[in-house]
Amino acid sequence: MISKILIANRGEIALRVLRACKELGIPTVAVHSTADADAMHVRLADESVCIGPPPSRDSYLNIHQIVAACEITGADAVHPGYGFLSENAKFADILEAHGITFIGPTAEHIRLMGDKITAKKTAVELSIPVVPGSDGEVTPENASEIARQIGFPVLIKATAGGGGRGMKVAKTEADLEEAFNTARSEAAAAFGNDAVYMEKYLGKPRHIEIQVVGDGAGNAIHLGERDCSLQRRHQKVWEEANSPALNVDQRMKIGQICADAMKKMKYRGAGTIEFLYENGEFYFIEMNTRLQVEHPITEAITGIDLVHEQIRVASGAGLSVTQDEISFSGHAIECRINAEDPRTFVPSPGTITHFHAPGGLGVRVDSGAYAGYKIPPYYDSLIGKLIVHGRTRVECMMRLRRVLDEFVVDGIKTTLPLFQDLVSNQDIANGDYDIHWLEKYLTGDKPSA
Repeated sequence: MISKILIANRGEIALRVLRACKELGIPTVAVHSTADADAMHVRLADESVCIGPPPSRDSYLNIHQIVAACEITGADAVHPGYGFLSENAKFADILEAHGITFIGPTAEHIRLMGDKITAKKTAVELSIPVVPGSDGEVTPENASEIARQIGFPVLIKATAGGGGRGMKVAKTEADLEEAFNTARSEAAAAFGNDAVYMEKYLGKPRHIEIQVVGDGAGNAIHLGERDCSLQRRHQKVWEEANSPALNVDQRMKIGQICADAMKKMKYRGAGTIEFLYENGEFYFIEMNTRLQVEHPITEAITGIDLVHEQIRVASGAGLSVTQDEISFSGHAIECRINAEDPRTFVPSPGTITHFHAPGGLGVRVDSGAYAGYKIPPYYDSLIGKLIVHGRTRVECMMRLRRVLDEFVVDGIKTTLPLFQDLVSNQDIANGDYDIHWLEKYLTGDKPSA
């Protein structure tokens, strides 16, 4: 069994993991940069270790410093949260070599699903539906031929990509060369790898993801879907569970396909299989081999603590539930509260002068922020997540409207006003949106008011 967990992350996810550890009676170690010395997870952890200066490469991405912190404190397991080293196979290998448990998938599975081309081939082998596209890397020599075979418009994507970087659309053959070269350049700059592949571009899809958990021994479950279609610059902003676009039969069918695939893989830990969904069809796009930012809405509708499950599986205790024991209750929505200008989305670091989190039935706020906390300019701008649950989607939306008016964050700019606008929009109320809706709304091309 695990005796002490080092949390290799910061912000709200570090605090989220810490709370789960405390509930399980497991001592915690918080690592932090010098910029995060006053962070809430550092204050609440049983022990803390400074691992470097503010830049991530010198602290939260410094594998040697994190391993040294484990050795100094006697931590025998590491939870990576999301981002940073959470999908770094080398990190998982190094921890294993030092006899430290990585609370996540095997390094082999991280590598397998981390490369987009290999992940797509694996999905096909596991009977997961995929987007029509190239069988592997696309080169300047074969790009035109492959695009014509797929049919325009096409989407060119970095094989090592994420967050929308290295991703370009070619609507016609005339657009192809520029889109291809731009995607390769962005991929090389962002990931040190200019390899790209090509897929059919879907016009008005939704972004649907399935939460899975496996024990590494051939047992796996799914926990339903999340709809993450409200995005800007390919970054999720608002997530829902369940999706307004799916019915029960669709939900259970695609969920079972994903759970069966994880059983075949003997996947260990939590993971998310992401799809584009259009005209009743699902198309695999990628798998994230980690906990997702939006995992709380799945917890809200299932009552299952995903971090508890991660720790159970990593310790060899297996899953706490079977598929037959899982039930779905009500509806949940998550809003990502960022320290950004709500109109321009320019980051807004600084000191929070007043902070009041909303409360009441069905309300959860995951945040490490507090009055007097200084948000550093070095990291992601996410400062908190507002999660609201109701018996129905209508009740959930009404509750969300109420709590958004209660949420106070002064001293910096946040995206709270954006959500106050969205919750009153008729398209959102109807659940009638796709992955392009929000960007059109933000640029003034508002489908409805």
